[in-house]
Amino acid sequence: QVQVVESGGGSVQAGGSLELSCAASGSIFSINAMGWYRQAPGNQRERVAIITIGGSTNYADSVKGRFTISRDNAKNTVYLQMNSLKPEDTAVYYCWTLVAGRHYWGQGTQVTVSS
Repeated sequence: QVQVVESGGGSVQAGGSLELSCAASGSIFSINAMGWYRQAPGNQRERVAIITIGGSTNYADSVKGRFTISRDNAKNTVYLQMNSLKPEDTAVYYCWTLVAGRHYWGQGTQVTVSS
């Protein structure tokens, strides 16, 4: 079994910054990728950013240039630095990891950006 635990999040004014972190633990033999998704009220869950074991990254167009994803492979941890936050970034952010072909999710952390 794999556990995924997020930390960070909170409330910030528009233009501010927040950092999320997420650690995976448990029966981890091979993490293929880690990343972040988000879901705002009334919307579907959407991909924000992912990073592969090799370090390749992919970002949603809406966050390019503002968010940066990074990872520490030794700690099985992924980070999301969020700058220039906008009210439309308000959502529950979920950590995701792909381990041996199986998907695992964290419980989510709230990010609220006020105008």
